[in-house]
Amino acid sequence: MANNNNSDFIDIKGLLRQYLSKWYLFVISAVICGGIALLFCKARVRTYGVRANVLIQVDDTNPLSAMGAVGDLLGSKGRVDDEVYVISSHSLLRDVVKTLGINQSNMVKRGLLKRVDTYPDGPLRIVTAPELPDTLTAGITFKVKVNEKGMATIEAKAKRKVIADIKNQPLPVTLTTPYGDFTIEKTEFFTEGEALNDNMSFTGYHAAAEDLALDVSASIASKKSNAIELAIDTKNPALGEAILNEIITLYNQRGIKEKNLQGEKTSQFIADRLVILNEGLNDAEIAIEQYKREHNLTDLKLDMTYSAQKMGDLEKSLLTAETEAEILKMTLEFMQNPDNAYALVPATIPDLAETMNTYNEIILKRIELLGSAQPNNLMLQQMNAQIDAMRTNVLTSIKRAKVSADLTVKEIGRQVDATRSSMGEIPTKEREFYTLQREQLVKHNLYMFLLQRGEETQMLMANAVPKGQIVDEAYTLNKPLGLGNMMIMMLAMCIAICLPPAYLFLRKLLRNKFETREEAEKYVDVPVLGEMCQIRESKGSVVVGNGIYSSSSELFRLLRTNLLFMLNGADDKVVLMTSARSGEGKSFISINLAATLALLKGKRVLLIGMDIRKPQLANYLGIPANPGLTQYLSTPGMPIENIIRRNVPIENMDVIVAGPVPPNPAELLASDHVDELFRHLRTMYDYIVIDSAPVGMVSDTFSLNRVSDATVFVTRVNYSQITDLQYLNKINHDKRLNKLSVVINGTQSKQGYGYGYK
Repeated sequence: MANNNNSDFIDIKGLLRQYLSKWYLFVISAVICGGIALLFCKARVRTYGVRANVLIQVDDTNPLSAMGAVGDLLGSKGRVDDEVYVISSHSLLRDVVKTLGINQSNMVKRGLLKRVDTYPDGPLRIVTAPELPDTLTAGITFKVKVNEKGMATIEAKAKRKVIADIKNQPLPVTLTTPYGDFTIEKTEFFTEGEALNDNMSFTGYHAAAEDLALDVSASIASKKSNAIELAIDTKNPALGEAILNEIITLYNQRGIKEKNLQGEKTSQFIADRLVILNEGLNDAEIAIEQYKREHNLTDLKLDMTYSAQKMGDLEKSLLTAETEAEILKMTLEFMQNPDNAYALVPATIPDLAETMNTYNEIILKRIELLGSAQPNNLMLQQMNAQIDAMRTNVLTSIKRAKVSADLTVKEIGRQVDATRSSMGEIPTKEREFYTLQREQLVKHNLYMFLLQRGEETQMLMANAVPKGQIVDEAYTLNKPLGLGNMMIMMLAMCIAICLPPAYLFLRKLLRNKFETREEAEKYVDVPVLGEMCQIRESKGSVVVGNGIYSSSSELFRLLRTNLLFMLNGADDKVVLMTSARSGEGKSFISINLAATLALLKGKRVLLIGMDIRKPQLANYLGIPANPGLTQYLSTPGMPIENIIRRNVPIENMDVIVAGPVPPNPAELLASDHVDELFRHLRTMYDYIVIDSAPVGMVSDTFSLNRVSDATVFVTRVNYSQITDLQYLNKINHDKRLNKLSVVINGTQSKQGYGYGYK
């Protein structure tokens, strides 16, 4: 496993160093993002918010609202939620599109990148047959270019296909398309003598209304209010204000029309009912008239009062008549009694009062005379005769009065009976009369009610007011919507800062390669012997030597020091150099490591090229490729001195090149002759550096492990893959190579002489 002791921590300094080493990516990112943001700010047209507020008057003026359920049949109170739907309905928006003519638009080019909507001052207009926008199913775009001479080139497209094309024609121009004829003509806002680049579009009313519905929003301003807020976000504030104002105007016109339509229906209903009620009212009045005539009624209440009063008077008269008749009877009986011949008559009869008073006066005189005279007194006898004669006359008068009184009693009694009988029929007549009167009264009241409502309806129709009271006409918000230019530039800079780390991270994930020594150390278990920086100067294959103190030479000296710590045994002399694949700088590291060891005073160093499948050592050093190691191994008895090149290219460093490629390289390296060779070389040299084949490609290097004391595995940043490091860990875990360590080639490290001087 990799040495991940610090894998749970983020190496901030390492990341910063990595990012600083890629400073040019940040510069490029800032330039690109800043340029894109600048072009965007220059080319874009700012979007503005346009708002309008309407207060909905809840409809409580229904002419039949007082009629209860009857009024509900003809109209009910509107709700604000329903009005939101109405004010944003497709039909209303279609009328707005048709009225304003916004089913066609002009996007005129201004400057290099910007295009603006020129409503309502469009330089061109499209004229078609009046019925075409109602039936058009596809949107048509016209690219119009007019030069300074007024010659127009027009291309019409529908559904991404060219349907008409005209070049160098003077305006107006008529284009014949499968959808109909379209004439493009100038408006009063067209400027003669100037070039024009105009992208025009033309759609049907329904399609334009659908697009407008996506832009316009209507919502209730507050839960406790009846206000509706209309809003549209547009790049042309004049167009937005015109749309919202027209929506309000058409909405109010529709409301007035609906109210008048309801009033007309109400008036017609009332007129029809008045005709019916008039006929019914006439019939009811005729029925009452006939009933009164048949029953001799003028006014039932007055007739009842008169009958009751008459009954009282008759009963009173009957009582008086009966009383008089009884008095006459008693008086007659009193006077007919012989015992009362000369007695005073006690009763007074009004009609006979004078006669009775005269009679009683004579009786009183007789009584006075009788008190002083004898019964045979002449005067008394004369007075008796007078009284007898007068009594006869009085009796005759009383009898006649009694007969008359009896007739009066009988007549009054008959009248009483007749009146009592008539009063007994009054409840029936009253019920029948009131039934007729109630029917007539209901029809009369309903007739008057409808007559009044009819007048009120006519007044409401004459004074109809819109349902939507304009609180705020369409107005444009002061500040444009969206991010400002400064904010966009700041956002672009933030993106510019974030892009390089993201790019580096993604590249790392996709490339599966490491880029720094620190990153490589996270994946390997073996010690890191050192690193080698990139060498940009052209100095050949050898970069170390006496008097050379470049960064690369100092790094090789540091590599040498670390290697000597690993060669801590008395006989540890042979260093095996290998890599995972070709191209990682193994031969370069081998040459310069051997040259660095040769700089040690009194030390003899040998560099052997044992990558016999693809030998490159001779080419790097610029020496002949023959004779070489393969010839020595395949030729018994050949002296070793024949293949050793002395002091090449540095003093105290000898070289043995690989020689020709043999047909059996694996068998040749596995031969005992190799063991004999190294036993002899160990006696000749202090250090032996073997440039062997890559272990990731062939197995030759593993067969040389028997003659080596330490192994240096060369990797290269931005070239070696992480799988190569994992393979290195596996080799170390299986102990297939002795004292394995790793050198990281191609880093950005710089090493100065001593304490960083020079």
